[in-house]
Amino acid sequence: MRKVFAKKSFGQNFLRDEGVIARIVSEISPKEGENLIEIGPGLGALTEPVADLTDHITVIELDRELAEKLRHHPFIREKLDVVEEDALRADFRRFRTDERKLRIYGNLPYNISTQLLFHLMEFESDISDMTFMLQREVVDRLTGAVSTADYGRLSVMVQYHFHAEKLFDVSPDSFIPAPKVWSSIVRLTPLKEKPSVAKDEKFMGIMVRDAFNLRRKTIRNSLGAFVSGGELEELGYDPRLRAENLTVDDFVRISNFAYDKKADAANPEGRKWLYT
Repeated sequence: MRKVFAKKSFGQNFLRDEGVIARIVSEISPKEGENLIEIGPGLGALTEPVADLTDHITVIELDRELAEKLRHHPFIREKLDVVEEDALRADFRRFRTDERKLRIYGNLPYNISTQLLFHLMEFESDISDMTFMLQREVVDRLTGAVSTADYGRLSVMVQYHFHAEKLFDVSPDSFIPAPKVWSSIVRLTPLKEKPSVAKDEKFMGIMVRDAFNLRRKTIRNSLGAFVSGGELEELGYDPRLRAENLTVDDFVRISNFAYDKKADAANPEGRKWLYT
């Protein structure tokens, strides 16, 4: 079969550093009988060593040429269920055919990583854990602490669903072709119990998005479509704060207040306005 080259349109960078590969596999710690899902297996840098430690892996690969190579892999093809599909559109619930939750891992294409993380949030209850290689800047945002420059919409929404732990960094020369940025490995584990629960996660997500779209503004302005400055004060918040100063629990509390207020208001359109 002819040599495969990385496709820029798919955001492909193939991992080649054996030491890094071994360290990632050690962090995944795959075992036989687990429901393992690999996103974007590429040339199989992670797939092969993981397959050596387990009996079955579902691999999701959009690139037809790479999917075909995996179907005909000389050593591990019988352990692979190759799904030729866009992970951004995949219904991950269908991969959970019994009580075993999904253990998802992969070297995610940088051009879709944020979109994919938001997509995977929808399947939180079906996931055991996720271990990903991402652009270091994205991982810093995933794990960003409140009142820091890294803290933003992605931080809030991911940390509402998962415990995010940065494991280690990976240099550009670990890949072919070498990307222009550093990468990091992150582990995302669904929270067993949320400190506070949003009454409507979609509505909360819209509020968080709008707040950080105007992150330089005070919350009196950035959250003005949801709550007034007076209402923020009644809830115990200084309206002069900015979005980056609000914790995940703060966003949940404010969104629940705004949701109840608008849902109870005399509005012939009911809750339709919430999602526009």
